[in-house]
Amino acid sequence: MASALKQELKSSKDSTPALDHPNKPTNVCVFCGASPGTRSAHLSAARALARALHRNNMHLVYGGGTVGMMGELAKTLVSLSGPEAVHGIMPETLMKLERNFGDEKTFGRLTIVADMHTRKQMMAREVIKGGPGGGFVALSGGYGTLEELMEAVTWNQLGIHERGVVVFNVDGYWDGLLQWVDKAVESGFIAKSNRSIMVEAKEADDVVAELKGYQNSHESRITRE
Repeated sequence: MASALKQELKSSKDSTPALDHPNKPTNVCVFCGASPGTRSAHLSAARALARALHRNNMHLVYGGGTVGMMGELAKTLVSLSGPEAVHGIMPETLMKLERNFGDEKTFGRLTIVADMHTRKQMMAREVIKGGPGGGFVALSGGYGTLEELMEAVTWNQLGIHERGVVVFNVDGYWDGLLQWVDKAVESGFIAKSNRSIMVEAKEADDVVAELKGYQNSHESRITRE
């Protein structure tokens, strides 16, 4: 899947010089949980991020859920920017878990895809082909959120995309992950230059600032085609 996406994006760049044309919406893909969590700080952060995206005229691409962190993020941005600012992408196998299927006026437009792999590829494609300043953000979540975050990081390392990857570290939620990265660098499993692929933000406005100012390090990366 990653190789196919890389080739598709390479072909798009070759045929479309103005890939990051300013008229294209800046798309931000947010990974987060379908649970609200046990602390109110997490839902508050989802609402704050939606407000920050609205202030910066950014669009949201996300997993399509209508409950938990996903639902709070989507409905808050729709209430501010309208349904066109939110695109949910959901595998058909997860539709049975949804209570508000098709409520575009509340949660934005929804695309149903065949599987999880197609979902992740479509979300990445929208970010990479969108306007400048877009990228990937991890809010609080579980196994799925962590898996999606790590894939976005790995794709950056492999040169499949050069967009920012930001961890929105609410209430210290991602402290353990960030400590693991430092340990992996110290132990020689992650290059020092690749430590900065994933950056931390503790406030919603800082998430946007990190995306807009993201600088890619090309040292120690796998050679690109």
